[in-house]
Amino acid sequence: MSSLVGFYPGSFDPLTNGHLDVIERACKLVDTLVVAVGVSATKKNPLFTHQDRVAILEQVLPAIGKRTNTEFRIVDFSGLMVNAARDNGAKLIIRGLRDTTDYNYEMQMVGMNAQMAPDLQTVFLPSSPPVRHISATLVRQIAEMGGDISAFVPQIVLKALQSK
Repeated sequence: MSSLVGFYPGSFDPLTNGHLDVIERACKLVDTLVVAVGVSATKKNPLFTHQDRVAILEQVLPAIGKRTNTEFRIVDFSGLMVNAARDNGAKLIIRGLRDTTDYNYEMQMVGMNAQMAPDLQTVFLPSSPPVRHISATLVRQIAEMGGDISAFVPQIVLKALQSK
């Protein structure tokens, strides 16, 4: 029996409790979840290096995998997300939605992706109410201004910030 592979792309800068919510719930849909960390040479003011973001995910995901009986793979990707999803054997692209603004943007992306890769399906997972307001962009801005982000990120992110 073949396993169902999902592809969850993002910058994860920083990894937030909202990301973890989507990951945990995606595990109910797939046997393997490929968490794809985008490589962007143009991103201004990243909070963490690409390597740091991967290292944080490597520390967080095993506990979720054990709890949900899901296999994880962490990969880098640049270029078209649909190509990276195909290269990793995915059939589902997982996208988290916080609000209608996300929905409108994601629907445009689904249409474009469907033209390029009709073999891939996109699944939207609405954020759970306790984390619906969390935006990695806003968390990054709060952290850059010295604000307290402890309510928005896992403890490992706080430790990584302290060691910078």
